[in-house]
Parts: sequence; C-alpha cells; structure tokens
Amino acid sequence: MKTSAEIYKILTGGIRQYFMEAGKKTAVLGISGGLDSAVVACLAQDALGKENVHGLLMPGPYSTVHSLTDALKLCNLNNINYHIIPIDAIFYKFLRELAPVFNHAQHDLTEENIQARIRAVILMAYANKKDALVLNTSNKSELAMGYGTLYGDLVGAMMVLGDLYKTGVYELAEFLNGKQERIPEHTISKEPSAELRLDQKDSDTLPEYYVLDPILHALIEEERPAEDLKLPETDPDTVAEIVKRMKLSSFKAHQVPPVLAVTDHPLLPEFKCLRYNP
Repeated sequence: MKTSAEIYKILTGGIRQYFMEAGKKTAVLGISGGLDSAVVACLAQDALGKENVHGLLMPGPYSTVHSLTDALKLCNLNNINYHIIPIDAIFYKFLRELAPVFNHAQHDLTEENIQARIRAVILMAYANKKDALVLNTSNKSELAMGYGTLYGDLVGAMMVLGDLYKTGVYELAEFLNGKQERIPEHTISKEPSAELRLDQKDSDTLPEYYVLDPILHALIEEERPAEDLKLPETDPDTVAEIVKRMKLSSFKAHQVPPVLAVTDHPLLPEFKCLRYNP
C-alpha cells in the first residue's frame, strides 16, 4: 500500500502532466467547504501554482454557514483565488418551471440532482470562458457506491481522487497539514455531507466510511468474494447491500471523467485511467 507521500507525488505529478498534454494552465473546481474539494484544491495548487487555480464557492438553499466559512478559510490559508456564486435563485427558478411538468410532486432525489447539475453548468461555463479545465473532486468510495450525480458533481476533465477511498483522503489531508495548516481542522473533523437537503449527512445513505472502505478494499483491491468477507464491524447484510449498490451504479463509471490511478485496481475501465509514474 502506498504512503500518503507517494500518493501526493502521483496526484500532483499526474495533474501537472495532464494539463501540459492538454495545453492548459488553469484549473477550476467547486470548493464546498468539504474535505474532498479542499484536498483537490491543495493538490492542484502544488501541481500548477497558486495563480493557476480558481475556486468557485456555490452555496445553495441547504448549505450551512460553516461550509462557506470553511471554504473561505481554505482559500485564505492557501491564497486561492475564488468567486462566490449563490445558486438559490437559479435552483428555485428550475423548481418553478418544472413544477407543472412534475405535477407538483414532493421533492426527492430529482431536486438534489438539480442542485449538483446547476453547479456543474457554472463550473463548465467558467472553464470555457477562461480556457481552464474542471477538476472533479469525487472519491473512490463515492464512485463505487454511485454516490454522485451524473453531469453534476461527477463532471470534470479528470478525477483527481477517483482511485482514493475516503479514509485515504483523510490521511492525505493530514499529510498536507503536516508542516502548517492548509486544510481547516473543522473541515477534517466535521461529519461529511453533500448538503443537498436539510441536515443531510453521507451516513444517511452510506455506511460509515470506516466500515465501508475496508469492505470495498477487500472486494476491489483484494478481489475477494463477498461471501468470504469477515471484517470487524460488518455483517453479511451490509456486505450484500454494498455489492448490490456497486452493481446497480456501475453504469456511471462509463460516463465519468478519466481517473488518476494510484492503485492497480481503479474502478473505471482501463481506457479511462490516467497513470503517472514519479
């Protein structure tokens, strides 16, 4: 298993190489106040230079105050240029126009996805106007479970963390903070949430990452049969549900950006993997 230092070299080197080959200098990403976008922002800055990384903060109707303040603190700690573009008015305009089409049905996953897709449109518009590339911030745990919106938070030119489990992202964040605080401590300590509805937490939809990630590692990296898995804090029903969700969401892997590989077993088909050897 690679160390955080080795993973850091692969990811920063891979970003730099990808941009050089694409003839691009500038990266843009959505900075949510969460861990994944914070880590990607720091990696991009180290790979491309702080003057070539731009963050878009796009608070929505369910965004918490601490998400915005954490995002702002990240930008200030790392001298990242940013714009704040609230999406509330755009989101409610969508809802008004779609209400008759949806027969005024109650809100569900549809409205959550609309928020993610609004943010994707804004990111892509900025990238087009500024001759930049969008960096995707989803991680391997989310991708394996289908916990992401196609044409929304799965958009981008490359997936920086797409071969790194969420627990690995935490380890990389600690590595980045080794000499000085770059990622706000509150970003690391708070419970993960996509904030697409009131009081939403990742754990509402997924097993806790300390439970999920060892199971995913055994299934993907070790290629162990589900029926043979005997891991702490797991039960057969949890494993079966994870396997089921992986199968049902596998179609998404064919529609996401190429992933920057750090293991020999990325989720995406081999033709969608980017490999960098330091």
